[in-house]
Amino acid sequence: MKDVKWIFFDLGSTIVDERDCFEDRFRKTIEGSSIPYELFKGRVIEYAKTSDIPFRLAIAKYGLSKPKWNTSLEKLYPDAKKVLEALSHNYKLGLIANQPPGTEKRLKDWGILEYFDIVKASAEEKLEKPSTKIFWKSLEKAGCKPEEAVMVGDRIDNDILPARKIGMKTIWIKQGFAIAHDNSTLPTYTINALSDLLMIFDVPSTTDEDVDYIFEE
Repeated sequence: MKDVKWIFFDLGSTIVDERDCFEDRFRKTIEGSSIPYELFKGRVIEYAKTSDIPFRLAIAKYGLSKPKWNTSLEKLYPDAKKVLEALSHNYKLGLIANQPPGTEKRLKDWGILEYFDIVKASAEEKLEKPSTKIFWKSLEKAGCKPEEAVMVGDRIDNDILPARKIGMKTIWIKQGFAIAHDNSTLPTYTINALSDLLMIFDVPSTTDEDVDYIFEE
């Protein structure tokens, strides 16, 4: 990682904890039906082991409709602000995320917008991951070569594969429904929490927490 100048992040299930959002969506999806909550949730989790669209498959199986995503239930992971603040002293930080309108406002409300030099969200850019176009656009804005950048995200399909395809280093964070379906496309690193990034990038932490990571290649 010695040549890295930029660290790009996904948002959902990477910096932002979406567990309450998923729980809300599950409950609203089955509302008015006879399908038990645990059965539907279990089906989504089961599909996530083999597919990148587990929720879509679950609602199709039961003939249900997808309710609106409730962004008000999103919250930062407890270590998010600490990690972003620490990394921002040594690296430029960017965001590449599939998000509805208003991403910068939400980042500001969470108190973390100041740490990002670039924010590229799908709603504003009219581009969505896994298209490599939004990655190239972000790198062009940063004036950065692919090999000088890292992508951190929870999804193999949307984050790891397209970033790796264009030559970026990749860090897969196993949060949310982060399940690998193709082990031939391993990321550069696999981690279990944002705090693990501090060891990878050799950035001092403000706490004495232990961090661990898995080196993949």
